[in-house]
Amino acid sequence: MAEYPIPKSAVIFEEEIKKSRFITYLQHTEGLSEARAFWEKIKLTHPQARHHCWATVAGNPEDSLQFGFSDDGEPAGTAGKPMLNALQGSGVGEISAVIVRYFGGVLLGTGGLVRAYNSGVQQALKLLETEIKIERIAFRLDCDYGQWGWVQLLCEKYQIAILSQDFQVQIHLMLGISEKMIEPFSLELTEKSAGKLMLQPLEEGE
Repeated sequence: MAEYPIPKSAVIFEEEIKKSRFITYLQHTEGLSEARAFWEKIKLTHPQARHHCWATVAGNPEDSLQFGFSDDGEPAGTAGKPMLNALQGSGVGEISAVIVRYFGGVLLGTGGLVRAYNSGVQQALKLLETEIKIERIAFRLDCDYGQWGWVQLLCEKYQIAILSQDFQVQIHLMLGISEKMIEPFSLELTEKSAGKLMLQPLEEGE
């Protein structure tokens, strides 16, 4: 999946279930380290809460290596996994959910906990605004000043992000191109430049 929705802004949803207070936080987080930092931030915000349960789809929603969750002291399988299931069901990527629970003295039972944590994320997702992220692959392109005008127009035509530009003897460009645009862009680039301009894949570490 080269395109998928990501959160546009943060969401907070609060409800009370059998005297326990549940506060759900949703936020855009890119990568597991950002997701864990968000979790730690919420824990510091609510130091008196009994539980700070967490789940994340920290990258492409189809990339299971970017999934994570924690029950944070709730019975195993009753919090983090139901929260993750709700996030996965939404199809949204680069998203984290933290649910803070202030215990009200009434036990909910395992079924009640699963419903509460899954529902908290589901309710928060209804309030979430999203935008589409297009995954792009980075390429280098060197062109002459006389070619710069039509190269810019070509980038606009194929929705290519110009990540950096360096004006030296030639113009050195770093381009971000979505997978489906690589072939048509390359073909038109070759055609317009009579075979003189070629996309260069970035070497590892560049």
